[in-house]
Amino acid sequence: MNQNWIVENLLNAFATWNSKLSELWALASTSPQSFKGGAVWGVMQGIHSGLLGIGYGLLILFFALSLFKNTANFHELKRPEAALHYLIRFVAAKTLVDYSMTILLAIFDICNGVILQIAGSMGGISQAMVTLPTEIQTAIDNVGFLASIPLWLVTILGSLFITVLSFVMILTVYGRFFRLYMYAALAPLPLATFAGESTQSVGVAFVKGYAGVCLEGAVIVLACIIYAGFVNTPSVVTGEATTIVWSYLAETIFNMLVLVGLIKGSDRIIHEMMGI
Repeated sequence: MNQNWIVENLLNAFATWNSKLSELWALASTSPQSFKGGAVWGVMQGIHSGLLGIGYGLLILFFALSLFKNTANFHELKRPEAALHYLIRFVAAKTLVDYSMTILLAIFDICNGVILQIAGSMGGISQAMVTLPTEIQTAIDNVGFLASIPLWLVTILGSLFITVLSFVMILTVYGRFFRLYMYAALAPLPLATFAGESTQSVGVAFVKGYAGVCLEGAVIVLACIIYAGFVNTPSVVTGEATTIVWSYLAETIFNMLVLVGLIKGSDRIIHEMMGI
């Protein structure tokens, strides 16, 4: 059994993890317009523009339903303050639909400012990178042929688990971007519900949900900071090579599970905080 292959297998797994961690860190503060060169954003803008007409139709429908429901005999509209109330509501709702994309980008910029502020306290993701300690590499190099068989099994399983966690982590972050795009594309429809008193709860839920998705980036960055605190103090036990590698991999994978768990639960954390 080739000990160099065992070390190389671990190094490749750690390289995959570190690569996805760096990508995650960069994506946490990336705007939807610049993600993947803005190609997807251009498509979403086209869909958004196409749905504006439907949004205006829903705007009139929801406003009419609210008006008929609250002023069945139209006597209330004879009062100037009542007519002004409905006029202001209609104009405000139409403005929300007209400038829906601008409003969404403004909310994202505010949330992104929070993310950048948190990320600035860490200074970078390099301190959270995983490396193979020299003690472990030396122990692997000095192991005999028979002892390398269980060591090979331990490292292959550990490397596979680390690789899977790497892709689960980055897929969760990509999923956040896909949700941002869906909110942006469909925004005219839920924002049109502000035209009616009985339907405005849909628009409020939409805005809160979108803000929640934007703020998930803050939870992701905080999770990276917590993870960096775990990996900054790795412990290497003494004993046989298999025991040393197993203990180190178990601790490393546990720390990775903490990070992946926090990232995957970022939407739940934000929803609990915002009461969505």
